[in-house]
Amino acid sequence: MGNNFKETLKEQLNNPEFKEAWDALEPEYQVARAIINARQERNMKQKDLAEITGITQAGISRLENGNANPSLSTLKRLAEGLGMTVKVEFVERT
Repeated sequence: MGNNFKETLKEQLNNPEFKEAWDALEPEYQVARAIINARQERNMKQKDLAEITGITQAGISRLENGNANPSLSTLKRLAEGLGMTVKVEFVERT
């Protein structure tokens, strides 16, 4: 399945309209991946992170699925619950 997704995505990224839409969502994907990776590296379940942060498990799920747009305050709560800090960075476009 992983290879099929990667192959399909590679093909779709050749379509300029698809690539533009994909690139526009990249920051949201980065946030979701960062939350998931940090949580999993600490062997935490969504429920564990929810209990620590006071964010519901459903809320954690929405964030990890990219179905929520967290505020900086929410990101700070998540980072604190993960024993981390938030770093916001602006980089040059490529």
